[in-house]
Amino acid sequence: MSLFAIADTHLSFASGKPMDDFPGWSDYTKRLEENWNRLVAPQDTVVIAGDISWAQNFDELLADFQYLQRLNGRKIILKGNHDYWWSTKTKMDRFIAENGLDTLQVLSNNSYTVDGIAVCGSRGWMLESETAHDEKVLAREAGRLEMSLSAAGEGEKIAFLHYPPVTSKDVCAPILDVLYRHGVRRCYYGHLHGSAAHYAFEGEYGGIQYRLISADRLGFTPLLVKKM
Repeated sequence: MSLFAIADTHLSFASGKPMDDFPGWSDYTKRLEENWNRLVAPQDTVVIAGDISWAQNFDELLADFQYLQRLNGRKIILKGNHDYWWSTKTKMDRFIAENGLDTLQVLSNNSYTVDGIAVCGSRGWMLESETAHDEKVLAREAGRLEMSLSAAGEGEKIAFLHYPPVTSKDVCAPILDVLYRHGVRRCYYGHLHGSAAHYAFEGEYGGIQYRLISADRLGFTPLLVKKM
């Protein structure tokens, strides 16, 4: 059993917004499927850290989730800034159950245990909180991360975020405070693509190891987080 991670799959089977026209994204769903099933076994788990689908609603989302369902392993999903279909956990859990998507689980104010590892996380928020609205959203996301980490049991807690809590230029102090308080030592994040990936921070900062896991950055190949 192993734990993998990836972010920013940007699926679009029914929403009419394919990514194939962007540099480096040609045939990305085929490449992702081949790489995924080559590495991930049915008993493994993959965390998908946001920007999962361009769907606007559950009707558009179904084809994207059916694609994920066909891939090997259990998938734990969390919200990204482009996941406009995201709803309450109760509604998402019902949608998943009604459509037989039994390999998908929603990470929202909770945590999951993968062979003793606590999978925790939230969307996070932008580093530059310039408005009262940004401050409010950031406080809410820090609170959601707090709830997720508080829900974890004993053992190592690994944090997954969509927005980067640290870049080469800045840090998001409210998010870092939560990570420090809960003794997190590893954090994986997405959101940064193409030239924006130059701003990514990868390595150790304040005792925490950070890694960018956006799909294009990883060559559409899930990253091994831990082999159990």
